Amino acid sequence: QVQLVASGGGLVQAGGSLRLSCAASGRTFSSYYMGWFRQAPGKEREFVASITLNGGTTVYGDSAKGRFTISRDNAKDTLYLQMNSLKPEDTAVYSCAASSLWSREPSLYSVWGQGTQVTVSA
Repeated sequence: QVQLVASGGGLVQAGGSLRLSCAASGRTFSSYYMGWFRQAPGKEREFVASITLNGGTTVYGDSAKGRFTISRDNAKDTLYLQMNSLKPEDTAVYSCAASSLWSREPSLYSVWGQGTQVTVSA
């Protein structure tokens, strides 16, 4: 199966931007639906965004709409999450995940990256 490695997290001031990347290796990246999820301390895992096999369709969680953009480059086996207008409440560990199904439900994602910390200061 595919292996995922997320990167790009860090410390940013409120209003700033970050671009997360998720590099895939192993089985064909383009055969997986991909998603981003986040989890803040003491909170449940939250759906951020997902994208179809060819990148033609995307869907966002309420907290990401209008500020985040998910994309993928199948030629580079890489998933991205561009995050703009960041807020302190966006602070969380962000994880990329792969699924054989088109879903926003984390339990349907079979492969997970290790997560990257995003911290937004006020």
